[in-house]
Amino acid sequence: MRRKPALVAHALAGLLAAVALPAALAGGAADPGITPTTILLGGTSPLTGPAAAYASVARGAKAYFDSVNAAGGVAKRRIEYRIVDDAYNPAQTIQATRQLVEQEGVFAVFNSLGTEHNLAVREYLNQRRVPQLFVASGATAWGAEARRYPWTIGFQPSYRAEGIVYGRFVARTMRRARVGVLFQNDEYGKDLLAGLKTGLAGSSSKVVAALPYEVTAVDVGSQVARLEAANLDVFAIFATPRFAIQAYVFANRLRWRPLVINNTVSAASNVMALASEGGRNRTLEGSLTLNFLKDPTNPLFRKDPAMRRYRTIMARHARGANVADVYHVYGMAVAYETVRLFQRLGTNPTRARLMSAARSITSPANPFLLPGVSVRTGRNDGFPIQQVQLQRWRKGKWVPFGGLWESKRR
Repeated sequence: MRRKPALVAHALAGLLAAVALPAALAGGAADPGITPTTILLGGTSPLTGPAAAYASVARGAKAYFDSVNAAGGVAKRRIEYRIVDDAYNPAQTIQATRQLVEQEGVFAVFNSLGTEHNLAVREYLNQRRVPQLFVASGATAWGAEARRYPWTIGFQPSYRAEGIVYGRFVARTMRRARVGVLFQNDEYGKDLLAGLKTGLAGSSSKVVAALPYEVTAVDVGSQVARLEAANLDVFAIFATPRFAIQAYVFANRLRWRPLVINNTVSAASNVMALASEGGRNRTLEGSLTLNFLKDPTNPLFRKDPAMRRYRTIMARHARGANVADVYHVYGMAVAYETVRLFQRLGTNPTRARLMSAARSITSPANPFLLPGVSVRTGRNDGFPIQQVQLQRWRKGKWVPFGGLWESKRR
């Protein structure tokens, strides 16, 4: 039975006020979600709504788990992964997460997507000592506040670190560049903007215009027009796929040709194909982004064993899905690390042992990540991945260049 939003919010507020945040991890053998034959994980994903393009993050993870189950599971247990649609609405994320924890009895909340969405349930999950494992968001909070929220850990590099890399690249390669930014008006967009400004600090290039948009907006045409009129050299798009596509479309119609920086969460190959309006989008050509995943469309990885495995898994366990969608690869990368954690836990997994293992990862060769990108964590470390590579859009594909950039843990 669905709970009324007001009752859910009231109950959540009471719970958060009544229970003190744990100073250390604790757990027991009777943790929910574990049976002799199954491990139950759950998470929220925007299967519908303005960020539905990210549904493939959950789909890729589920396909990988299904492939592991088909091979016998982990320590004779199958991993069951229940995905609940939150339509990219934090209020629905709260309801869905409570459902997963209190009604479904999941062992851990895994791979839930969105910054505001995970922030909305972080306090609740830490109060109940439920692992919030590998949050699908690069918010700085996962690292900066890891000590305060020991049951929460991210996976991808932080948005602020991503912004710093872009800023440093512009500072090193352009003089007196006028930079304009379109950003989502929440912690996700603000983190990227803050990082960009930090990366530009001390250089002759500056952010001279930064315009926000709301996730409920119809389009971003007016913001793009205002930025185009500001005589910019660089246009940074810190937006989710729907609005990033619109930004390219509107800029192309204005025949605007700045250097475009597109943040990694909306720079997947399928998004770029949509941005072309059925033909060549001249604003798109030469765009800059960064990456840490193997791109299934890149000829460099055509014979790569991991990409062959990826295509086999998709064909068997995600039939009909777009194998060119790199978000599926992200899902598999995070599921791969999760399986490794459960392999370390063996026959007696507990929530506390899971989080202890998540804070002590040394994985130099996740097969779905770029060569040289490692997964490492330590105590109070909320960002397992800290290495990225810049790439440019050239004639219909992303072309990596230069070496790996090391981002900071916070």
